[in-house]
Amino acid sequence: MDLISESQRVEPVNIEDEIKVSYLDYAMSVIIGRALPDVRDGLKPVHRRILFAMSELGNDYNKPYKKAARVVGDVIGKYHPHGDQSVYDALVRLAQDFAMRYPLADGQGNFGSIDGDSAAAMRYTEVRMSRLAHEFLADIDKNTVAFGPNYDGSLVEPLVFPTRVPGLLINGSAGIAVGMATNIPPHNLGEVAGGLVALIDNPDIGIDELMNYIPGPDFPTGGFILGREGLREAYHTGRGIIRIRAKAIVETGPRDTKKSLVVTEIPYQVNKSRLVEDIDTLIRDKKLEGIAELRDESDREGMRVVLDLKSTHRDSADTILNQLYRQTQLEISFGFNLLAVVGQAPRLLTLKDALSEFLSHRKEVVQRRTRYELDKAEARAHILEGLSKALDHLDEVIVLIRQSRNPGEARQTLIGRFEFTEIQAQAILDLRLQKLTQLEQQNLEDEFNSLLKDITLYKAILESEKLLLGVIRDETLALKDDYSDERRTQITATRPGDYNPEDFIVDEEMVVTISHSGYIKRNSLTLYRSQKRGGKGVTAAKTREDDFIKNLYIASTHNYLLFLTSRGRLYWLKVHEVPQAGRTNKGKAMVNLILLAENEKVATVLQLKDLTEPERYVVMATRRGIVKRVELTAFQNPRRLGIIAMTVGEDDELVSAALTDGQSALLLSTRGGKAICFKETDVRAMGRTAAGVRGITLAAGDRLVGMDVISMDRSEVLITVTEKGFGKRTPASEYNLQSRGGVGTITIKTTPRNGQVVGVLKVTAEDRLMLITNTGRLIMFKVSGVSVVHRNTSGVKLINNVDNGEFVVDVAPVGETDEDGVDKLENELDSETDNNSTLFY
Repeated sequence: MDLISESQRVEPVNIEDEIKVSYLDYAMSVIIGRALPDVRDGLKPVHRRILFAMSELGNDYNKPYKKAARVVGDVIGKYHPHGDQSVYDALVRLAQDFAMRYPLADGQGNFGSIDGDSAAAMRYTEVRMSRLAHEFLADIDKNTVAFGPNYDGSLVEPLVFPTRVPGLLINGSAGIAVGMATNIPPHNLGEVAGGLVALIDNPDIGIDELMNYIPGPDFPTGGFILGREGLREAYHTGRGIIRIRAKAIVETGPRDTKKSLVVTEIPYQVNKSRLVEDIDTLIRDKKLEGIAELRDESDREGMRVVLDLKSTHRDSADTILNQLYRQTQLEISFGFNLLAVVGQAPRLLTLKDALSEFLSHRKEVVQRRTRYELDKAEARAHILEGLSKALDHLDEVIVLIRQSRNPGEARQTLIGRFEFTEIQAQAILDLRLQKLTQLEQQNLEDEFNSLLKDITLYKAILESEKLLLGVIRDETLALKDDYSDERRTQITATRPGDYNPEDFIVDEEMVVTISHSGYIKRNSLTLYRSQKRGGKGVTAAKTREDDFIKNLYIASTHNYLLFLTSRGRLYWLKVHEVPQAGRTNKGKAMVNLILLAENEKVATVLQLKDLTEPERYVVMATRRGIVKRVELTAFQNPRRLGIIAMTVGEDDELVSAALTDGQSALLLSTRGGKAICFKETDVRAMGRTAAGVRGITLAAGDRLVGMDVISMDRSEVLITVTEKGFGKRTPASEYNLQSRGGVGTITIKTTPRNGQVVGVLKVTAEDRLMLITNTGRLIMFKVSGVSVVHRNTSGVKLINNVDNGEFVVDVAPVGETDEDGVDKLENELDSETDNNSTLFY
């Protein structure tokens, strides 16, 4: 007799088949329910449950914080039956601004650090939703997404969020499933929103075009992405390798005593503390030479890891930085793997796929929301229609209700008499007496008309995909306006493995100073703007007794400095290549930065941002009165050893050069007191190797001392200074336009009393000038104190006691002021007087 019932009968199963099926079920459970994010909202189930539990708790961004343990308790008790520590770890990551590009939780307390420190226990920390997190749950109460039972069937939870935010891209995701993994980097919200709008506007847009809106990831820790090939491959295929580098700058200490490498940003997901330890180990094991000291000076203001260089390696900063990139995590590879759950299955996505899937989700959400709002509006309109009809027969309705024995009879009487529906009849019975006032009746009518408009709009949206996409487009643009911020990670065109120093130089304003004796340095502009008007000032440069600051330029670290020499050659440096010396350091001699030939000296320095600017010219003038005009673009490929800017004769030399716009006038001044003014266009644009044309015909023994660029209306004022210390100001309008090559007109009467002309400069009344004599005496005076007189005069005395063989050898402007009205060079000149130097104001 068979004692085993049919339900208890055991069927033999092939163990291999059972393992396959069971393992596949387990794998899919891990893939779908734990490790991979959903393409629609970009969240894994645990993150979705955390945010939903916080929302149900009323733990909003504008309400008080709640203990993290309270949130974790709700999550594991209601929706996520796993360990409390794993849930808390997920919650902590949502609040870490170095892990999430846009944190979805706002934490109060210790939530860990970029050094790898763990968060405090959940009983100590407090948390609430971030403002952006509410956009993930927007309209969740309007039947926008499907809900499913929780693990024990006692509650329901959303299967996906009706998010307005493309969460998969903006915060990225990382996870290891069974046989597969995902690694999606974060992106800039404003850029992703721009790409989504572009996709809405043009469904056939290509991935390369989308990359114009979304050029690459934007990591919360900043840094640099090297090259675009890896990005292009990742966005086209879903997989790719990108290189990320730290951001490092070179700093020079006061008095040029030391130089340091300063790391201010590190690659994403790199542990800073472990990075510092690794660098220290390399230094200790002699695998990294040239570093004297390593310090981590990071604080709440930002990251700052300082590597002081040994004095013997101060000029090897680039080499040491390259070694750090190769041997440490200052440069890493990031494996881009855009794998997400699509329709309950894992799928590798391209950039367009990810945006398209999110857009499809948004279309469904907006359709469901619109249908919900339509149903609600129609239901309310139905009631208002009944109320309006009842008010039209108010007296009869009141009589019928009073004659009824109970509410049920009254309801049936109203339905039978006026053909109301059950809902309308009940609404009439529920009507409060105050609604019978004329004002309330008008309000009901206005509400009904408004609802009719809304119903028309909702139906139009549901019937037209164009209108539907328009709603999504407007909401995306509003999201961009509310939450977008500046990109943190810079993308360079440099190929992985290459080193371009400029990629790691902060683009900031610098003050470049050049002394009369040829010393050059740069410092941050903030050093010159740190005091209010009337402050004592700080010493900016220790100069020799016979030296002074002659030129000052405000320029970006990425700008160019063009050095034109007396032999007509042109050299160039980027501003960041000029040594950043301390405030009291005199700088470095220019002969150590550019390779000058014997007896060759720098005649002038030009500063500009772009060598390819159209309609810009370089005009040059020589001692023998030869002028030349060259298009700026001719110098866009200068060489370190210099290039020919002008062919200068053996008995001649370049004395002046300037940048022009092609529509100016040129004023050439000679030592003998002559000057000529002519249109710039009288000098045709020439090639680099041309010798130029005659600008002024010089008398025997005379020579050119300078060239000024003035406007065609000649509204400027010029100051002329002679070697015996005389000078005057003259309106440029007194110099009539002539033809190029003439002998010119008198600019000042030169006599044995005032001597030959030293220089003629274009000035303003606010400027100051510095004179230097052959004995090393320095004199600074305000231009406003010099009389404005006609050309044919001998000027007034600017300095006293110029005799016994002493004479003025040079004149330079030193009085430019910034927008705050603070003299930029006053700091250089305070406390720099000595027994041989006198300052006159």
